[in-house]
Amino acid sequence: MENFAAIDFETANEQRTSVCSVGVVIVRNGEIADSYYSLIRPEPEYYTYWNTRVHGLTLADTSRSPVFPAVWQEIAPRIEGLTLVAHNKAFDESCLKAVFRMYGMDYPDYDFRCTLQASRRAIKGLPDYQLHTVAAWCGYRLEQHHHALADAEACAWIARQII
Repeated sequence: MENFAAIDFETANEQRTSVCSVGVVIVRNGEIADSYYSLIRPEPEYYTYWNTRVHGLTLADTSRSPVFPAVWQEIAPRIEGLTLVAHNKAFDESCLKAVFRMYGMDYPDYDFRCTLQASRRAIKGLPDYQLHTVAAWCGYRLEQHHHALADAEACAWIARQII
């Protein structure tokens, strides 16, 4: 795949609508052409211990951040016409759809591909198919796992090699 946008969300709590950060990496002609990262004020606006333990973000980090619709206004033109790719698209796509519904936004029915599913088909014998494991197999060292932009970059690297 030559042209796509890798996307990753982190959430504040168990609600899919609680996106608190997003990373997007735009690939054009097989090369990274653009990237975008933003913190987002989550809805509902609380953090669980477990989510913070995963990504390190807290209410103090996002309390003055823009809400999702404002962030998506910046992302939408960048990804127009592109397939979206995520590692475990079931999670990221469900977050995107949930937050669109919550804010009453019209969902553009994005075409989503999954590097988790693709890696399970294309690569045999890995101990697991977590993002950092697959990225390492593809030659990418993921140093800030669960930072939305770092995860989107790893996803883009994987997608360029196996999708």
